[in-house]
Amino acid sequence: MGLLPWRAIALATIATLVLVCGSTLMPSPAWAGLHDDNFDGNIFALYAGNGSLIPPKVNLKESLKQTKRPTLLTLYIEDSEDCKIFSATISQLQAFYGRHTNIVPVSVDAIVPKSEYEPNEPGYYYRGVVPQTVLFDTAGNVAFDESGVVEFEKIDDRFREVFDLLPRSESVELKRRPINEVNAEIQR
Repeated sequence: MGLLPWRAIALATIATLVLVCGSTLMPSPAWAGLHDDNFDGNIFALYAGNGSLIPPKVNLKESLKQTKRPTLLTLYIEDSEDCKIFSATISQLQAFYGRHTNIVPVSVDAIVPKSEYEPNEPGYYYRGVVPQTVLFDTAGNVAFDESGVVEFEKIDDRFREVFDLLPRSESVELKRRPINEVNAEIQR
């Protein structure tokens, strides 16, 4: 009888250790949060429903050489709430203008620090704030350069000027459609 309580205590201790060790070794579920500054992965795939933007089809240098196509350069980081929110806007711009525009998303973490940059390098345009959007016309001139979460309509107005399209007031309204539940929430 004296061994029974000892065995019960030993079994309870071993069972507790197995549960504690087992629960700490189990992988935790992945949670991606739109409204935080945590790294979740490719923001264009996660929050814009568009993994085709990364990696870009051409880099900035190659894009600026193509004189028949405007270039949309967007500078971002993966762990910024503003960049996560703005990724849906870039995806929507690709939906309307992607066939005739080179869209070049560049993570500022990938910009190699140096004292001077050439005009065909993303670092030349980066001003230290993300997201940053730079639109180049077909001649390679900057037609738009703004930082922060810029509204789709503001960039669309510049695209209309670059493509010589009718202004918004004289044109059919472009309807944005949600790609996933995150985009639907952002657009409200």
